[in-house]
Amino acid sequence: MTAPKNAKVEDIVARIGKRAEGDRHVSVGDIVAELGQRSQGPFLLVPALIGVSPIGGIPFAPTFLAALVAVFSLQIIIGRTHLWLPDVLAAREIGGEKVRAGLEKIDPVAKRMDRWFGGRFESLISGVAVRIAALMCLILSLSMPMFELVPFAAIAPLSAIAAFGLAILVSDGLLMLAAIAMTLGTVILMFQII
Repeated sequence: MTAPKNAKVEDIVARIGKRAEGDRHVSVGDIVAELGQRSQGPFLLVPALIGVSPIGGIPFAPTFLAALVAVFSLQIIIGRTHLWLPDVLAAREIGGEKVRAGLEKIDPVAKRMDRWFGGRFESLISGVAVRIAALMCLILSLSMPMFELVPFAAIAPLSAIAAFGLAILVSDGLLMLAAIAMTLGTVILMFQII
């Protein structure tokens, strides 16, 4: 059973926790299945967040992360509601205790996300809007090697990608508008770099 598109993030966290009851192992594929259509957001959000961390300062790390974003963006553009993962990654298992410990730390964040985001300008989170957002993420990710020419400039496109991922995860159209504004700012920065 997968999470409906309008499910709260807190509910999704609880469903993943239920899979980890006892000492059962949970695969990455199980987690993606519980996220359902909302899995598109985390697949854009997580690589972008890694890129805006100090890891993004490592040469070629932003470009590698952008390549992951490009693969996931393409899948969203062609209309896949459940994103494909390589079998080696989907089958990777995490111990139930580790999953539960991680979810305990995530749960307060999920509650805040549900309280702060969601339900605003919902038409901007429709299927077509999500595909357009994925197209913007693809374009941003393809421009990443150019941003790496200037130290830490890759933070701009990665921040916009993260905003798109979060907007999709929490189903928040206002956040989607903010991500579009960040993308426009990134395009302006790109022309200054050129």
